[in-house]
Amino acid sequence: MAQQVVSGDALVRAYPDYLKTSDEKQIVWNDGTRMPLSDGKPDKSFDEKLKNASLLDQLSLPYPIGKPDHVPGADEDPGRFRNQAFFDKMYGDCDKHETQKRLVKVPWFGGFVEVTTINGVADKLRAVAAEIDRLPAALKRYAYPSAGAFACRTVKDTGKRSMHAYGAALDINTKYSDYWLWGKGAYHNRIPWEIVEIFERHGFIWGGKWGHFDTMHFEYRPEYFDARQ
Repeated sequence: MAQQVVSGDALVRAYPDYLKTSDEKQIVWNDGTRMPLSDGKPDKSFDEKLKNASLLDQLSLPYPIGKPDHVPGADEDPGRFRNQAFFDKMYGDCDKHETQKRLVKVPWFGGFVEVTTINGVADKLRAVAAEIDRLPAALKRYAYPSAGAFACRTVKDTGKRSMHAYGAALDINTKYSDYWLWGKGAYHNRIPWEIVEIFERHGFIWGGKWGHFDTMHFEYRPEYFDARQ
């Protein structure tokens, strides 16, 4: 599996409202907090990275921007390695009702979804909705109704917080979606590229590019769209 040459610089460029600088060992937050990039465990298994990712682990799998040209491999899950301490500090701990203070309702095709204002996520989702609304009805139907945005919960197979717990993820219409645990079979997708392309243009990665596929799922992860990465 391809490995990505990583550094904290991609995170600093992706989250300038919160991160100040980085070096080969750490990132520095705007409030002066220092957070190590590595946990000193370079040989962790896939499952270990899912459950206890360092910041370097978080960026270690490249996200393939653009129209998919292959079916993702079994453990090709760019974005699923998440350092919970990093995202808790940025978006808040929903169990302590910190995240909820920054949530707003964004219109979503006849309904509303709750997402965070941090990092401009709400504004970016409004832009996504506006672009999808200009698509033909035959394509637009895949995007709504939403299956949910903010939800204070963990990921079933990791025990770590989902990006939904930070208000930085959205699930689209489950009627046309596929999920690796539902079918327990080979990769399958029905979501049109035209929908995915719009989300990617605004910094959202797609769960349809994961081996453990979740084609309804989009989450805001701008570090994967860093042109200098």
